[in-house]
Amino acid sequence: MFTSLQNPLALASRLLLAALFLPAGISKLTGFAGTVGYITSVGLPMPTVAAAIAAAVEVLGSLALIFGVGTRFAAFALAFFTLVASFFFHAYWNLPADKQMMQQLMFFKNVGVTGGLLALAAFGAGAWSLDARRSGR
Repeated sequence: MFTSLQNPLALASRLLLAALFLPAGISKLTGFAGTVGYITSVGLPMPTVAAAIAAAVEVLGSLALIFGVGTRFAAFALAFFTLVASFFFHAYWNLPADKQMMQQLMFFKNVGVTGGLLALAAFGAGAWSLDARRSGR
C-alpha cells in the first residue's frame, strides 16, 4: 500500500517542510534589521552575514524542496542549519526552570524537523520532482 503512496508522500513532505522555512526566510528578508538584532542578542559573530546566510538557506532551500531540484543537498543543508540554529536560539537548558518549556518544545520540534529533512536527504524527492525528470525516472 505505501509503495503506491511513495511519490505523493514525498511531494507532501517537501511541501510541508517548505511551508515551515519559506515564510521564515521571507520574514528574515523583509525584517532584516530585526533579524540582525535577534542574532546579535544571542551573541553570534557577524550577525549581518549570519542573517543573510539564514535567509538565503531558508528561501533557496524551500524553493529547492518545492520544485524537487537539488533536493538531497537542500534537505541536508536545511537539516544542518536547523540543528545548529536550535542550539543557539532554543537553548532551554540555559533558562530558569519556569521559562524552559516553550524553548524546549521548539528545540525538540526542530530536532523532529531535522529528522524529516534527513529522510529526504537519504531517500530523495521522489518521482514527482525535477530531480527525477533530470535523471530520467
